[in-house]
Amino acid sequence: MNAPRRVAVIGAGYAGLSAAVTLAAAGVQVAVFESATVLGGRARRVSAQGREFDNGQHILIGAYTRLLELMRRVGVPADAVLRLPFELRFAEGFALRSLWWPAPLGLLGGLLLARGAAFAERWGAVRFIRALRADGFRVEPDCSVDELLARHRQDGSIGRYLWRPLCVAALNTPPRFASAAIFATVLRDSLAGAADASDLLLPRVDLSRLFPEYAAEYLRSRGGEIRAGHRVRSATRDLAVDGEPFSAIVVAVGPHQLQPLAEIVGPIPAFGYQPIYTCYLQFPPPIRLPLPMLGLASGLVHWVFDHGALLDAPGRLACVISAQGDHQRMSKDELIAACRRELALALGPLPDPQWTQIVAEKRATIACTPGLERCGPETATPGVFLAGDYTDPEYPPTLEAAARSGVRAARRAMERS
Repeated sequence: MNAPRRVAVIGAGYAGLSAAVTLAAAGVQVAVFESATVLGGRARRVSAQGREFDNGQHILIGAYTRLLELMRRVGVPADAVLRLPFELRFAEGFALRSLWWPAPLGLLGGLLLARGAAFAERWGAVRFIRALRADGFRVEPDCSVDELLARHRQDGSIGRYLWRPLCVAALNTPPRFASAAIFATVLRDSLAGAADASDLLLPRVDLSRLFPEYAAEYLRSRGGEIRAGHRVRSATRDLAVDGEPFSAIVVAVGPHQLQPLAEIVGPIPAFGYQPIYTCYLQFPPPIRLPLPMLGLASGLVHWVFDHGALLDAPGRLACVISAQGDHQRMSKDELIAACRRELALALGPLPDPQWTQIVAEKRATIACTPGLERCGPETATPGVFLAGDYTDPEYPPTLEAAARSGVRAARRAMERS
């Protein structure tokens, strides 16, 4: 296989940089075009009110093998994430932690010992995982996650605190609309995967530093270019970007950003989208969570992260609200007030926050609905390939799906010549 002489990558999010790193590792010269000045796409560092934080809260899991491999390749230090055994703890009292036993016994044992659910429900959850395993974690025909859970009697506390939160966290789609087939894939590779596949990896640096900036340094060390702050004006069927010729082009922007490149990309499915809201509240430093990540199940907020424990920002709590909901119709003041009320129910009386900030990614991900039509890396133009979390054939739109898609597109580009 002969590598192409030079490849353009349009977009410096996790997908584009995964493609660029894969190409550079194979000796291909790469030029990355990014309209923003900060790398990372929809998982990046932002600045507001003179402060820096992420445009959303992301976590990794041990099953993210492709992304973790790329992070190691570009030199991301191991302590950039806090690695913990799988644990879900909710303010309402539910708690589940995987045991240090060989897979799948660790998860099954953890389920049987979980607090906050009747034993019959916990045993039912074990039977649910076993039934999915017996079916090869395939759901045919596809249906909603709610339908799948009802079929296996996974309602009550185990549905409220385990399966539905996992669905929203992984698919960013409400369970009544979410694809059971995609959800089963997530369970296959995480909870039912290898012993460390379900580990939680909580970032201890901002999302631009977690991978994109190390990737950029890796590319430059191999003769590649990162053209940040460069908005592509034209990409043509003769494989030129702004008049500059290339051997192949990887387009790694969100599907809603493809219209200016429609001439070379061609038609793509009409996706629906789901939002993610992250509400930052800075309290006096004594305020902290009992652990770095806490679930809430009684209101709008799904998860709270303690940035004092993770990012050396004492007193800063990040409230994450995934997928569509009533919060989309609330004002900033109403949303912050709701977060404060829900935090107070979990932590007790709280002082006024010193500052607050809401980051609303209104098209954070595509909606993972049953029978979701995907588009792969191929486009209407030979030599032009798509990368992005929406192109993965089986994964939900996660950082791992972005990394997988970038590697896939890079390999197609190298196969071309």
